Order: sequence, then structure tokens, then C-alpha cells
Amino acid sequence: MVNDYADMLTPQEEQALEQKLENYADTTSTQIAVVLLTSIGGYDPNQYAAELGERWGVGSGKYDNGLIILVAKDERKVAIQTGYGLEEYIPDAIAKRLTERTLKPAFSQGQFYQGIDQATTLIMELASGAYQAEPSQDGEGGGPSLLFVIILVMVVVFILSRMGGGGRGGRGGRRYARTFGGPVIVPGGFGTFRSGGGMFGGGGGGGGFGGFGGGSFGGGGASSSW
Repeated sequence: MVNDYADMLTPQEEQALEQKLENYADTTSTQIAVVLLTSIGGYDPNQYAAELGERWGVGSGKYDNGLIILVAKDERKVAIQTGYGLEEYIPDAIAKRLTERTLKPAFSQGQFYQGIDQATTLIMELASGAYQAEPSQDGEGGGPSLLFVIILVMVVVFILSRMGGGGRGGRGGRRYARTFGGPVIVPGGFGTFRSGGGMFGGGGGGGGFGGFGGGSFGGGGASSSW
């Protein structure tokens, strides 16, 4: 979630932000990426951030609820770009207010962590309740419940099959089994993650990384200089 290619944060600050953003993503599915670069090579910060968010797939592919905070050290620029799904909750005017009133004042004093921490807290509050994380499909925590359902279905089917041999009873048993068949069969597919590879143009950062959900960006957001 936090990519400090410009060494603007201490390891402790980076870890604290990372944990904060991961916890938020786990509970809401909304992903906030923070990218700090030495330079963006003359590119427009809004365009750079939107392209980066698109290439990395920040946010859920289902909801497009990703957001990027991009900081360019040499250019002294900061941009906030939102995925399609967050534009309703964080429109351009709000993004501009965040860059001007929260990030810019802190950055002007060299307080990069404080500015980003405050901005991400406000962003979380703005987007709070917009989306909820979908149930995990990795089997952790859901195993016992699934096993219980399977055993219950087997017991019910066995009892019904042992009941009187009338055709109606047998057909009823089969209908019951089919009714419960859907929830028992759990799809095993997992979402794929896209990696950023090299950044485009002459940017001053490193490569991207996996772990995002495939969200899309449409250029909504704002930027400021400090």
C-alpha cells in the first residue's frame, strides 16, 4: 500500500501507514495506495497518478474503489486520484481541498508522514460505509461452517431416504438435497492480481507490485504544489 521510493518516510512511519491502510482495505475493500517518488519526469501529476492506479489495478475490480496519493519530491507536487467507484464520495472539489488544506501545509513544513496520515484518515471517513469487504474465500474461518452444512445435508438425506418407501417421500428427499446443493458447492476461484511492472516514462520510482484488486481509474482527483 505504501511505496516510498524517495525515502521521505522513516521505516517506522512507513510501517504504521502500511498497517493502517491494510486494515482499512481488509474491512472495507477500499484500497488506498501511497506512492512517493523522487521525480515524475515532467509528467502531469494527475495523469501520472491515474495511469499508475490503472496499471497497478488499485481497488476492487468489482467496485473500482481505489485511490492513489502521489508525491513527487523534486517537483514538489502531490496528487490525489480516485477510482470510478469513489468519485461520488470524494469528488474533485474534495480532493482539491485535501491537497490544499491538509497535504500542502504539512509538506511545506517537511511533515510528510503527518500530512499523509491526516489525509488518509479524512479519506477513510469520507468513504466510510461506501463499500464492505467481501467474505474471504481462502477457507479460513469458513471451514467449520461449511463442514457442518455438509454433514447436516448428509444426515437429512439419509433420514429421508430411510423413511417410508413411498415415491412422494423419495422425491421429496431428492428435492431437499437439490435445494441445499447450491450452498454446499463453493466456487474455488480467486481474484487475480496485477503487477505494475516498470512505471511509464522517465519517472523516478521503481516497479509496481501485486496485491491490488484490478480497479480502474478515470482521471478524477486533484493536485497541488507545496
